[in-house]
Amino acid sequence: MIHPTAVVHPTAQIGAGADIGPFCVVGEHVAIGARTKLLAHVVINGHTSVGEDCAIYPFTSIGLPSQDRKYKGEHSYTSIGDRTTIREYVSIHRATGAGEATTVGSDTLLLAYVHVAHNCRIGNNVTMSSTSQLAGHVVIEDHANVGGMTGVHQFVRVGEYAMVGGISKVTRDVPPYFLVEGNPAQAYGLNSVGLRRAEFDAQTLAELKECYKLMYRSGRNVSQALDAMREIVKTSQGRHLIAFVEAGSERGILK
Repeated sequence: MIHPTAVVHPTAQIGAGADIGPFCVVGEHVAIGARTKLLAHVVINGHTSVGEDCAIYPFTSIGLPSQDRKYKGEHSYTSIGDRTTIREYVSIHRATGAGEATTVGSDTLLLAYVHVAHNCRIGNNVTMSSTSQLAGHVVIEDHANVGGMTGVHQFVRVGEYAMVGGISKVTRDVPPYFLVEGNPAQAYGLNSVGLRRAEFDAQTLAELKECYKLMYRSGRNVSQALDAMREIVKTSQGRHLIAFVEAGSERGILK
């Protein structure tokens, strides 16, 4: 269904059962998946694809040009996965750089006034609370949570199942499975509530807790903590934590 007040370019691809509500604008190179709903006053432009069964609420804009000064109109992309919900006044900008993309995964929830800047990569099952803001090139891994009114610096990574508390200033990478908050953000232990809800077993929780202690309570530097962690880690989650810390980083790991 396309409301008579909506403006949909003739070459836009609209999937079966999609619902384009009043006063929406859908651009020339946009693809909307089956059964996705644009409630009203939604603007989707650029080379943008939106997956199936998504819900996009009023006054959201997706795929508009980057606010990056380096952006010169090059051909870049925006991609939204399946079953993702995007609430009121969210803005998601296309990437800077020819062929580059800004991506949001599947089953993700972006609450009102969230901003996702150019070249960000948001994973699956991520929740970003109201007015949280991502600068360019930020990576949010699967199942992470970002609290309301939080600002995340360019090139920062937030690991899977991490919890960033509200009103935080995040300028360094947040390791997976940990709880951080504050201005500047500091680590306060495991994301215990999130990990229990995800049904992590007792062995995994104990191992991750020991890794947290080695990183933040033992007096070791990062290299020394990694050496100690390698000796105790047996789970896939522990190995992912080590790989995250070892990976190249523009901002460094949260201290």
